[in-house]
Amino acid sequence: MAKKKSKTKAGSNTIALNKKARHEYFIDDEIEAGMELQGWEVKAIRQGKVNIAESYVYIRDGEAFVSGITITPLNQASTHVVANPTRIRKLLMSRRELDNLIGRINREGMTLAALSMYWSRSWVKIKIGVAKGKKLHDKRTDMKEKDWARDKARIMKSKLR
Repeated sequence: MAKKKSKTKAGSNTIALNKKARHEYFIDDEIEAGMELQGWEVKAIRQGKVNIAESYVYIRDGEAFVSGITITPLNQASTHVVANPTRIRKLLMSRRELDNLIGRINREGMTLAALSMYWSRSWVKIKIGVAKGKKLHDKRTDMKEKDWARDKARIMKSKLR
């Protein structure tokens, strides 16, 4: 019998990353959430016309929303719809997850940051980080550690040659 080929796609499922969030915050926990999107937004996301660098998550009336995600509309896909590229989008999460987030924000003074956007099968998911803000000296320490790790790798590579 012949082996069946797996149906895995080539490439990454990641749509967009928020590298700035890891620099600005200590990420304590990560949570996956769905997003309420319109048709033209999904088409634009498939083309890679999305930016989450300035995005943040907030909770209002027991529901989670993400603001600051820019999805640039495609000309051919959204001719009949008035597209708002920076509209506020609702996040789809279970009640238990929302209650947990509300408690952590109120008790521990945490904030919510959008870390990445990716495909999960045919659904667009967003990874939210429960985060605490970094001070300036914390950012400097992280930069020193990254520089040292890079230099150490270079030294080890040159020693092996």
